[in-house]
Amino acid sequence: MKKAGGITRQVCLAAVMAFTLTGCKEKSPLDPDEPVTLTVWHYYNGSQQAAFDALAEKFNDTAGRELGIVVENYSQGSVSDLETAVRDSAAGKVGASSMPDIFSSYADAAYEMEQAGTLADLSKYLDEEELGKYVDSYIEEGRIGADGTLRIFPTAKSTEVMMINRTDWEPFAEAAGIGIEDLRTMEGVTRAAQAYYEWTDGLTPDVQGDGRAFYGRDAVANYFIIGMKQMGVELFEVKDGEVTIHLPREQAKRLWDHYYVPMVKGYFGAYGSFRSDDVKTGDILAYTGSTSSAMYFPGQVETDKDSYAIDYIVAPAPVFEGGEQYAVQQGAGMVVSKSDEKHEYAAVEFLKWFTQADNNLEFGCVSGYLPVQKEACSVAKLDQVIEERQLLVSPKTYDCLTQVFGQGDTLTLYTNKSFEGGSAARKVLEYDLADKAVKDRKDVEDQVRQGKSPKEAWQDFVTEEAFEQWYDSFYDALEQAAGRRG
Repeated sequence: MKKAGGITRQVCLAAVMAFTLTGCKEKSPLDPDEPVTLTVWHYYNGSQQAAFDALAEKFNDTAGRELGIVVENYSQGSVSDLETAVRDSAAGKVGASSMPDIFSSYADAAYEMEQAGTLADLSKYLDEEELGKYVDSYIEEGRIGADGTLRIFPTAKSTEVMMINRTDWEPFAEAAGIGIEDLRTMEGVTRAAQAYYEWTDGLTPDVQGDGRAFYGRDAVANYFIIGMKQMGVELFEVKDGEVTIHLPREQAKRLWDHYYVPMVKGYFGAYGSFRSDDVKTGDILAYTGSTSSAMYFPGQVETDKDSYAIDYIVAPAPVFEGGEQYAVQQGAGMVVSKSDEKHEYAAVEFLKWFTQADNNLEFGCVSGYLPVQKEACSVAKLDQVIEERQLLVSPKTYDCLTQVFGQGDTLTLYTNKSFEGGSAARKVLEYDLADKAVKDRKDVEDQVRQGKSPKEAWQDFVTEEAFEQWYDSFYDALEQAAGRRG
């Protein structure tokens, strides 16, 4: 009896250890005869929504039927509309819908919900083997629980590329002796943009200062965060939920010199809601934007005078000279509302199915988003899924995905950790310098119309004193947004 008891204790101990090592997964609490219904809120629209809907329906007809899960998904419109709807639900506002079981969320917004205690801990529903299938940095981004537990399930990610109007680029490049390789760095882009402005200005020698902008940028906040990282500085260093802001003058000056200065001089431009809009109107030739924006790159330029078809080039997003090969890691994941075991378990089962390599790539082929499992991040796997599922893929989307996959281990994706005040701090990054640049460029144009030369008009905006004045106010605004100052 004593020996048998010892064996029993050893067996029990082994079972407990196995249970712990597999991430505390338990037997399914679901019953196919009494299916659980999950409500999913997202911000997808158009073709992205259609692709998500199709996959959700496929899940309901296959794995969902076997497991006892029914998914009902609803688009809430834009990202901001979705965030507002979720906050209203969490606060129990009159007229607000009940909290969804799953909803799309960027890290900063998810962090706010986690602080309010409304998100489920996903770690207990995934073992180490399952977690190991996902890109490590995507999982790390989702560990926003105070104890490092997973609260954001990676479902679709993106990074940035450069999109170029090939049709108008080629005659300029030939005339100026510039190649695509010259656009690999921000300094090279600035030089090319100046050359383009001067070249287009020279086409009408009787008109002073009517050169055209070459380049624009979506998501100026990414320019700050990734630009700093390329130069060896972590702008937002987060430890234990507390943020320290690093903004050395030297690196900030380089950011100023290769965004604000060319904007004010007219070498860069920002006119419509997105830079793809500016390519369509012929106001710029190239921009840095998300891989998921590729589908919006226009097929023609439409001006007041004429319209014509254009081709495109997909190139790597530029980095700073001498900098490390960092690119932004972005894109919302899915979070699960804290509820009961059945709904949380079912939610994770759906998200695991959705992020299987083949399913995730099918969604990415339509949306332009990057898949989240390591297995799926290759051109070979992409081609296999396209062939096996007979998918019709936009060449622009395909070229964006293969551009990123082709960079492989030479590119490191980065996003800062979440912190309280992160959303407010990002808004400062996004709008402070960008709005100033647009406003000051208009002032320069007004002065040129009044008879000043372009240099006379912009020279006071690009002095060292102008930079110092902006730098101090910008740093102060960041500190206040992040709650570092009262």
